[in-house]
Amino acid sequence: MALRTRFTELLGVRHPIVLAPMGGSAGGALAAAVSHGGGLGMLGSGDGEREWLERESSILASGTDRPWGVGFLTWAIDVGAVERALEYAPRAVMFSFGDPGPFVGPVLRSGAVLIVQVTDEEEARRAVDLGADVVVAQGTEAGGHGARRGRSTLPFVPLVVDLVAPVPVLAAGGIADGRGVAAALALGAAGALIGTRFQATAEALVDPAITRAIVEGRGRDTERGSVLDIVRGSGWPPEYTARTLGHPYLDRWRGREAELAADPRAGRDYREDLARGVIPPLPVWAGEAVDLVTDRPCAADLVATLAAQAEDALGRAGRR
Repeated sequence: MALRTRFTELLGVRHPIVLAPMGGSAGGALAAAVSHGGGLGMLGSGDGEREWLERESSILASGTDRPWGVGFLTWAIDVGAVERALEYAPRAVMFSFGDPGPFVGPVLRSGAVLIVQVTDEEEARRAVDLGADVVVAQGTEAGGHGARRGRSTLPFVPLVVDLVAPVPVLAAGGIADGRGVAAALALGAAGALIGTRFQATAEALVDPAITRAIVEGRGRDTERGSVLDIVRGSGWPPEYTARTLGHPYLDRWRGREAELAADPRAGRDYREDLARGVIPPLPVWAGEAVDLVTDRPCAADLVATLAAQAEDALGRAGRR
């Protein structure tokens, strides 16, 4: 039995489960595996860097004949990146964080499904006005970046569902097993966008140390903040913060962000600590549901497991 929703019908996928287009780690092999498993694999192109995009798009396009997509950080791209991605004929293109207005034209003309991630009501209205086919409602429980002043997934998803109807909504943030997928459907969403859980899969483009940290991590050890963006000089706009597992530089600079931004020595210290192996090569982006991640399966098997868990959870809820 498959969970049929407006999203699965629109995209032609078996399960209402979508791989979050995590920059760098959601590569071609992972996206292809998710699509092969019946979900929608999304390539995490991030800033649209040409070499990475071309390499991973080729892997993905040759790795599956099922629908797949590509996601971009809206604040970090130019229209050329979108046009290059469309040359590989993705079924969907997703924009997150920033105004997607300058980039939606090529997507709409191509016939690809336009997916826009939102973090507040204004962004949701804007997404619909731009012609979004699917809206992703991201709650603050999500790993990685999100709105500094966002909302929790539980109250935010039904708000967006009502606001953008009849456009289908995907729930994102704090979903790491089939019970979370079932909860998203119960809130009125047409599916779930999942990130942290897919970081710990055999196909993810992550260092083994990051996988180990996620499997061993606990939600209570995650926190949102801007310290690691500032010290890395990452360029993320200040209206977005990131949820990560613990890090020595969080302990050193928490609550002193303005001082950190004004101290040129901090960046040098960070780079020196990286070179000496004192700190991990990248922050460990992880959501509050990281406790539920306990193994490293193949992504296609994980999609099937999530779908079966969701069906079981919905069935048990109905019997009660």
